[in-house]
Amino acid sequence: MAAGVRSVWAIDIGNNSLKALRLQAGSDRVEAIGLDYIEHPKILSAEGISEEEKNQIILASLATFAGRNELGKDEVAISVPGQTSFARFIKLPPVEPKKIPEIIKFEAVQQIPFDINEVEWDWQQMPKPDSPEVEVGIFAIKNELISRYLDNFTAEHLRVSIVQMAPMAMYNYAHFDRNDLDETDKKAVVLLDMGTDNTNLVICTKLTVWQRCIPLGGNNFTRAVADAFKLDFEKSEKLKRGAPVSKYARQIFHAMKPVYTDFGAEVQRSLGYYSSSHKGTAFTKLVLLGGSFKLQGLNKYIQQTTQLPTVRPDSFEKLVPAANVSSAKLHDNLCDLAITYGLGLQGLGLGRIHSNLLPSRVARRMMWARKSKFFIIAACILLAASLLAFARTYIDLKACADKNAQIKKQDTENILRQARDVTSKLKQQEARSSGYEEKIKKQMEMFKYRNIIPELNKAILKCISNSTQSELYKAYDEGNVEKITTTPRNERKQVFITSMTINYSDSLIAAQLGSSGVSRGYTPPPTAAQPAGAIKDGRGFVVVIEGYTPFEKVGELLDPAGVGNDKSKWGIVTWMMNLNDVSDGNSPFKLFYKDNIEHFRDETGIVDLTDSRMPAGIGILQVKPRVSKEQQSETSRVNSRGSGGADTSDRVTSEQVFVDPLTKEEISKTFDIDEKGRKKYDSFGQPVYIERDKWFRIKAKFLWKDAPLLQGLAGAVSAQSVSPQSVEHGE
Repeated sequence: MAAGVRSVWAIDIGNNSLKALRLQAGSDRVEAIGLDYIEHPKILSAEGISEEEKNQIILASLATFAGRNELGKDEVAISVPGQTSFARFIKLPPVEPKKIPEIIKFEAVQQIPFDINEVEWDWQQMPKPDSPEVEVGIFAIKNELISRYLDNFTAEHLRVSIVQMAPMAMYNYAHFDRNDLDETDKKAVVLLDMGTDNTNLVICTKLTVWQRCIPLGGNNFTRAVADAFKLDFEKSEKLKRGAPVSKYARQIFHAMKPVYTDFGAEVQRSLGYYSSSHKGTAFTKLVLLGGSFKLQGLNKYIQQTTQLPTVRPDSFEKLVPAANVSSAKLHDNLCDLAITYGLGLQGLGLGRIHSNLLPSRVARRMMWARKSKFFIIAACILLAASLLAFARTYIDLKACADKNAQIKKQDTENILRQARDVTSKLKQQEARSSGYEEKIKKQMEMFKYRNIIPELNKAILKCISNSTQSELYKAYDEGNVEKITTTPRNERKQVFITSMTINYSDSLIAAQLGSSGVSRGYTPPPTAAQPAGAIKDGRGFVVVIEGYTPFEKVGELLDPAGVGNDKSKWGIVTWMMNLNDVSDGNSPFKLFYKDNIEHFRDETGIVDLTDSRMPAGIGILQVKPRVSKEQQSETSRVNSRGSGGADTSDRVTSEQVFVDPLTKEEISKTFDIDEKGRKKYDSFGQPVYIERDKWFRIKAKFLWKDAPLLQGLAGAVSAQSVSPQSVEHGE
């Protein structure tokens, strides 16, 4: 958006209220010349609210806003929730700037998890000084969702010109307004904006941004109170808000304690994942935004959980209210206005992120509407020119009768001859267009093989999804924990995938297992163990699959021995060796030399917090108490007596464990203790442990049987990976 825009309205519609700011750019600050905060009569995500009723509530709030504010010809910028949109940041190799848009279009097809024709998408380059890499952000939202959002604004005759994701708007606010962002990407500030159903977590530096939507919000605390006190949603919400002065304060906070724990674990998990992928970056503070953080004790709990200082802003550094805007109202709603602030900055051309998810058809319609006045002026000029032409024609006809008529006729013939020459040259240029069509066709050949990695991914998942425990998987689909736990955990033939990466290679022999790059043009020399010609090279893919299973006999799930042709006993690796059976006899892939350790490898182990080889993304980390509070007090009293008391070094009062996200069962290795929390020892004096789930890692190569010999093929089948979230596969 151009910086010449005089003012802009920024509107953020949440589940609880409508927030709006009207901003105008100054010299080095931004002035708020309009402010509105309209609370909905009902929370949109409350139980029993239908979609039609939600739309009516939103329309009523928009009507109130439009009725008491002067919109004029201001631009309007709106936000869409982070959980309904998609953002991905990728790094491109050094290329010529003019080729970047073409590469981005190809990457968008690969990265966006929907049909490219079903989404509105945009991209933005994120430049870094002195860095040869090109980092690009890709943003998308499904057509049906953005149309639903815009319909409400169209009904109130509000012309929207900017649509931005809420997390990216928050980053625009932090990048412009906060003075504590690091220029070198070594220190990051974390923004937490808690809404009613979800929390936006945005990690910011001056050059980069990373976001995640946590599916926990204020309503989760309300539902916990409702379940504990057997109340409906509205009464529970009132009880939650009045908890600090309620006579039932202790019971209310006790009911909400599990939500505190889950929220803290999700924040820790997000920060941990960011740290693992951004080595050397440290967090400096947590900035808490959103009305739900007004809940007493939540700020202190987050600070204790993350061991990071937390701040709740009481002012914006570079935003000043105009004389007609209430400073008190701005201060009271400050923590709810970060998204609208960021939207307004983008509308004024001051935002770091300037991508726009406004549908192209709407943008074109607005452009034509803005140009309509110019069309009217042009039509008037054309009419005047036509009248002048008629007048000139009349004068020329009169002139033909005089003595110079013959000369004028000759001039006309010369002009006609020149027109014929120009027409001939135009046809010659049009004939040249056929050559360009051939070039376009050649470029489109790159997209011919874009589905090959999804096909391999689908084939591998079919190898994993074979199970005889259909009732167990049905219970998982329904979330029926009681039915799931009727089967002992170590007898559940389940596989949870935490990560899967696929990388293309021109030479499978040269490719390294687990390598993230694309190898080509090199064949290693033969060794004594591998004589020349013993292994036939080919094109294909290097695949790394990581996950875990509660099944005690992990070997039976991966690669059981002696099963022959009995498919009911085949494991994951057995199915990979028989991909034709998975793909109805015509699989384009084949497992590459499974019996050679250079080309196939599998690893297993016990799920153990101390095991550095274990894959990331297993379960949820929690602290489990092992003894009662009375026994903990007893241990503390004994410890306080010093050496005169009993030795309590073998007592375990609590342990950090991984738990199943659905059933909340412990899945990691822990001490075996008695009822008083004392460790058990074997006959050699070593602690006895309880071993539960097993992790595994499969590194394999798959030959692409009919890989074409085409230049640029590696670019057409670039690497893909499954995000590090647990994926449960079953029958």
